[in-house]
Amino acid sequence: MSYDPRQLPPLFHIDVVAASTDGPPKPSGNQGDLVTSLLNQLVQGQERQNKLLEEILKQTNVVHRQRQYELGQWKQAHPELARHCKRAAETLSRVQNEFLQTLTEEVADSGDNLLDGEFMLHEFVDRFGPRLAHLNGVLQMLSQLGHNPDTAGTSSR
Repeated sequence: MSYDPRQLPPLFHIDVVAASTDGPPKPSGNQGDLVTSLLNQLVQGQERQNKLLEEILKQTNVVHRQRQYELGQWKQAHPELARHCKRAAETLSRVQNEFLQTLTEEVADSGDNLLDGEFMLHEFVDRFGPRLAHLNGVLQMLSQLGHNPDTAGTSSR
């Protein structure tokens, strides 16, 4: 059985010979001019990227400063609550350390089972994952609210 490309339907047939060999216009001159031109284009592209990154950084800084200012205002309006948040964050930090200690001991004790059995891995994640995620979220919030007002929000307003 011989292969005849004319027997393929036109959907699967590409005529390479008929394709145009005209590519993008080549600049006149030597190879050095071509390389210089390409390098100039790269530099211009990087300069555009740098300008865009500077704009993104400015916008991010504006949002961050606004958030710090609002947080500082809240702390001034609720100084006692901010102190309570700080104490709660310190206590929860100790709780988190104990929880992480328990978690790491569990991993050390059942590491082989976690590697070998998907059921054991799912049990482990179900047991520790949600609690750790929620604890981290609460701790982060309390830490931000209880952070020392003298050092927070002092950047340019």
